[in-house]
Amino acid sequence: MGEVVVDEVKVNIEMIEEGEQEKNNDKAVEEEDETENGEEKRNEVPLRKHFHRMDSLDKEASRVSGMPAASKVLSTAAILQLAFQSIGVVYGDIGTSPLYVFASTFADRVPEKSDIIGALSLIIYTLTLFPLIKYVFIVLWANDNGEGGTFAMYSLICRYSNVNALPNQQTEVMEELSAYKLKLPDRHLRRAEKIRDALERSSFAKTALLSLALLGTCMVIGDGILTPCISVLSAVDGVKKFEASLSKDAIAMISIAILVVLFSIQRFGTDKVGYTFAPAILVWYIFIGSVGIYNLIRHDSTVLKAFNPIYIVSYFRSDLKKAWISLGGVVLCMTGTEAMFADLGHFSVRSIQFAFAGLVYPCLICAYVGQAAYLSVFPREVPDAFYKSTPEMVYWPMFTVAVLASIIASQAMISATFAIVKQSMALGCFPRVKVVHTSNKHEGQVYIPEINFLLLLACIFVTALFKDTTNIGNAYGIAVVAVMLVTSSLLILIMLMIWQLSLALVALFVSVFVSFELLYFSSVLYKFTTGGYLPLTFAAFLFFIMYVWHYVQTKRHAFEVEKKVSMEYLNGLGSSLGIAHVPGVGLLYTELTQGIPAIFPHFLTNLPAIHSVLVFVSVKYLPINKVTPEERFLLRRVGPKEYKMYRCIARYGYRDCRVGNNEFEELLMEHLKNFIRDENSDRKEKAEEVQNEIHFLETSRQAGVVYMLGHSSVKASEDSNLLKKVVVNYVYDFLRRNFRQGFVDLQIPNKNLLQVGMNYYI
Repeated sequence: MGEVVVDEVKVNIEMIEEGEQEKNNDKAVEEEDETENGEEKRNEVPLRKHFHRMDSLDKEASRVSGMPAASKVLSTAAILQLAFQSIGVVYGDIGTSPLYVFASTFADRVPEKSDIIGALSLIIYTLTLFPLIKYVFIVLWANDNGEGGTFAMYSLICRYSNVNALPNQQTEVMEELSAYKLKLPDRHLRRAEKIRDALERSSFAKTALLSLALLGTCMVIGDGILTPCISVLSAVDGVKKFEASLSKDAIAMISIAILVVLFSIQRFGTDKVGYTFAPAILVWYIFIGSVGIYNLIRHDSTVLKAFNPIYIVSYFRSDLKKAWISLGGVVLCMTGTEAMFADLGHFSVRSIQFAFAGLVYPCLICAYVGQAAYLSVFPREVPDAFYKSTPEMVYWPMFTVAVLASIIASQAMISATFAIVKQSMALGCFPRVKVVHTSNKHEGQVYIPEINFLLLLACIFVTALFKDTTNIGNAYGIAVVAVMLVTSSLLILIMLMIWQLSLALVALFVSVFVSFELLYFSSVLYKFTTGGYLPLTFAAFLFFIMYVWHYVQTKRHAFEVEKKVSMEYLNGLGSSLGIAHVPGVGLLYTELTQGIPAIFPHFLTNLPAIHSVLVFVSVKYLPINKVTPEERFLLRRVGPKEYKMYRCIARYGYRDCRVGNNEFEELLMEHLKNFIRDENSDRKEKAEEVQNEIHFLETSRQAGVVYMLGHSSVKASEDSNLLKKVVVNYVYDFLRRNFRQGFVDLQIPNKNLLQVGMNYYI
């Protein structure tokens, strides 16, 4: 039996048996979708002339019963549960911004009342325009099957157009993914197709799009380093109010100790950490909201006129330069906004919306209004506005919760970093790391031990280097606004090509959001030399690592596809493959789910014999909790029956535990026997032949099972320039050696392992 193709596209598919008719089939179709033993093929009528065929076996391997739908519908109880968790995971960072926003806005002067009202109006409309309207009600919907972040937006764009720079990432059929293909042609559809065609034709546009996604991702990771440092330092720094003799070194050491504890608990997962932290952050928001209302009533309720945006204009007219510089402080009210989108995979759109609109936003507005009311009476208290405006009766509870909330604030960006590293790795733009799924109920909640450790080291370095929050705070604004600009750029492309909005709506988005983001960005660059360089340095380093990995992986995959062995090659060798056979089963592992890898003839060249039964094994991890044992293996025959060669795709869910080798072999052999029986169930084959093949399998297995792996080494070709040789031969080689190898999770004992090296020259 050949590789039966299963396709979910709504097209006419007809299965026919091999014969003389099949030999005369369209050669172009045969080259595009090669069937490994040529017994069965499909005919298909395309929906449109631009329709392209999928790698069908890879697609079938990606689907099992019980796979979640692209958009999951959650019950109200589940949404409320996730919303409660998100309070502790996502909103700690933005929730602690009232501690320092007014102090940063008026860092070098004592404001007048008009300045306070103008700054409050800026804060109100900054929170309303960006976290609330832009992110909560627009950006969250630009997710990729529930995953958020800049890389998820890039992945979404790649699924709607063939712009993915990584060949082994399958571009799904447009008609299957996008309802707009089924619309009647209109100007929006035609414009979307023109944009898509222009992107697909331009190699520069593909590179620029990938670079933009990488840049946004690196800035978020850099923010994930800065947030724990400034949060913990600001919390511990408050101890000086009670123990003034503490030095900066002592505070730094205490902060480092807390950071070690904070990163140590990440292994318990977002689910448990969220439930642990959520009550504290919930109390924090209730506190700051209540104190804000108290200050508004007690001190100066006239600050409510700041809801009139005309006071923003008056604020800039009074002193344009000072107002422009103060934007670098105002922008800090948005710190942690990107976490709402980057952490989306841990929760859901509705839960994030419910938590922010129902609790976070109103409490933050009350907190800032209350501080402004207090400062309008006591303007000289700006440097310590938060604690000075706290009533004495609740000062100690507020201080305790503030310290705890400041520490928890780092959780948002840590979780976001895990999520985007997982996405980057899935797209082939990050070295392999171990991803631990920490929730049985929610797929997106992950923990990455290696990244957790590297983040801890980076945070310790920054904390020990700066020892205070001033310069780290200056770096905050650049990281926040830079990510927002990247998100806006990708969102504009999604609006035009995927959502197909009118040009008027897109122009409105640009004029309202992008123009103000550019204004904020010009202000935060003013502090570049006093700490602003820090996130850009981190981003540049991460960008280099990710781009190198992506570049070499792209070239390596192209090499594998080019050197892939055809069935004509095997047929030319004959059933003996041109060498002697020894009793036993050989399991040859490969990342290719279609075709015969180039490492196979390399084995034939370097070994004097091969096993009597050969199975090409590909391990595939699916976005589902568990794969049932009945669907664990997808089996096909490779070549004619006398070859005794098979293909096996082993599928695992993210909560599946890898079984031991003996159990794996037992399951594989049982499924292989069932496959042999099933493929002949509707044919007039003699039962004796089937039993003979099964008996041959059993005898071969008793002779021994050997796991064969290709140990590949990627080298730059001799005619490469010096830069390429350094990148490939040294930088990529260092990353490959110090991160996880492709088959590290196979847990194969050395006595059963056979490796053959192969050089890839790119």
